Amino acid sequence: MIGYYFKLGLRQLRRSPALTALVIVTLAVGVAASMSTLTVLYMMSSDPIPQKSNRLFTVTIDNRPADNNDEEGKARGLSWIDVKNLREGAQGVRRSGMYGTAGIIEPERQGIRNFIASGMAVDRDFFAMMNLDFTQGSAWSKQDENAEARTIVLSTETAQKLYGDEPAVGKMLRFAGNEYRVVGVLKRFVMLPRFYLMENGGRGVGAGLSDVDEVFVPLTTAIATEQVINGNINCQDDAEPGFKGLVGSECTFMHFWAETETAGERQAYKDYIDGYVQQQRARGRLPHKEGAELYDVRDWLSFIGVVDDDTKLQTWLAFGFLTVCLVNTIGLLLAKFTARSGEIGVRRALGASRSQICAQYLIEAATLGLVGSLIGVALAYGMLHLMARQSPDLEALAKMDALMLLTTVLLSIASSVIAGLLPTWRAMQVVPALQLKSQ
Repeated sequence: MIGYYFKLGLRQLRRSPALTALVIVTLAVGVAASMSTLTVLYMMSSDPIPQKSNRLFTVTIDNRPADNNDEEGKARGLSWIDVKNLREGAQGVRRSGMYGTAGIIEPERQGIRNFIASGMAVDRDFFAMMNLDFTQGSAWSKQDENAEARTIVLSTETAQKLYGDEPAVGKMLRFAGNEYRVVGVLKRFVMLPRFYLMENGGRGVGAGLSDVDEVFVPLTTAIATEQVINGNINCQDDAEPGFKGLVGSECTFMHFWAETETAGERQAYKDYIDGYVQQQRARGRLPHKEGAELYDVRDWLSFIGVVDDDTKLQTWLAFGFLTVCLVNTIGLLLAKFTARSGEIGVRRALGASRSQICAQYLIEAATLGLVGSLIGVALAYGMLHLMARQSPDLEALAKMDALMLLTTVLLSIASSVIAGLLPTWRAMQVVPALQLKSQ
């Protein structure tokens, strides 16, 4: 019976085509507007590394003076003093300090001009911690790290730009004024959002949601060569001038991530961090009472506000617009179904029950929603394309995956059924005798 009603619904699309088209377009526009904003919200709030997001932890340590309670001045990064101590600790199976950097690459290959590359200074554990794979070579060795060796890892795109199809491992290149030996080329990866080096929801300098890391150098080498800092620097007190003064001060410009064997080790790691803070206080550092905080990946994304209030408000407004479209659709369906009162009366007189009338008209409404979903998907893709042109971050976020595509179709069908409830109820109230007398 459902199949028969579905065929009837398809046939009814040809009746009163102008009214039918208006219903479909109204639904499609409302669904497209709501789903385009919901897709961006979904992508921003998604788990970037679900395999281990509850086993990766970052640390913030409040190194403000004891009498400074200004929340705006509270650092979200760490000083080199703290990163150096934590990375040398024995807690966690992997540990890495990091900061954003950038510099000019001077290619040896003819026909390629110098270009600016952005990247990161990290420890070798970073690559395994973030589940990154190599197409060539590997990460630098622990011995290289301890020796402050001039080694470098390239992204696939950077290696292709510099060397074409030739092997990159073993080649020498000049980056930021220093000679480096290429030891590895990373397989292309997308970490969205780029959680490991974000401080302000992706709106901080050098910490975008979709920034691409082109080069990676050892953190120890970056400190030794005074590699430029591409990111936020927060200083509570005056630091000595120059890079050496910066790394020897309480200025925060780094991040630290650690991976534990299991999620259950979180409290033990927090106890270790609290113990470290107490130890440093005994040495005259970290006088502020707030101490340290520990965040896993999802906690960190929430803390830094990746999904900001503006994005949430835009999503609510879009669904408010969908509600307005539904109200208009109800009126259009009332007009469409009321015009068929005589047909309903004949069906009732021939023995159709109210439940059968209800099923027929709800399935017809769902058919309108199914057709509207096809147009809604096309409009949603168009809206996402326009949003993607606004900024690189939105370009990375404005992509509809299979789940969002299915949600768009289901939302369109559900909306049309909801909009059809009142018109269907009115159709069920048709009195056969009165309709037959009027014929």
